[in-house]
Amino acid sequence: MNVKTIAAIMALLFFGTAFAEDSGVGWDSLSDDQREVLSQLEASWDALPAERQTRLARGAERWDGMSRKERKAARSRFASWRDLSDERRNLIRERAEIFKGLSPDEQDRIRKNFRQYRELNRDRREQLRDRYKRMSPEQRQRLRDNLRTHPRRTDRR
Repeated sequence: MNVKTIAAIMALLFFGTAFAEDSGVGWDSLSDDQREVLSQLEASWDALPAERQTRLARGAERWDGMSRKERKAARSRFASWRDLSDERRNLIRERAEIFKGLSPDEQDRIRKNFRQYRELNRDRREQLRDRYKRMSPEQRQRLRDNLRTHPRRTDRR
């Protein structure tokens, strides 16, 4: 197993949403494919926290089901994640926890807004980012509250 494979598995840990069981996952209960992907962790497996074992096992299962293209994308995401500062990674983790605590409708609304934002051309995205950065915290909160209660139409660009 190469370093890129391990890196991709680690990326799956960071982006996974699995919750651990109290007892963890025994090495012998892993499938052959999972053990192959996680082989470099075999010696230290029993020392890992139960939550991490569960996340690694599920990550290895997802990894095994990925196409070559999906694995390449996962490696790229992990490289980007790895390049972030600890401070930035912690902020992202905090925001992910907040997102997980939202209602499914609210999560869907945020995903929809993000997709719409990504579809805008680069200049328009920059304009919106600059405008948002210039806002005071109070203005930002009013904007969020307003968008929550009165979503914008999607045909604007």
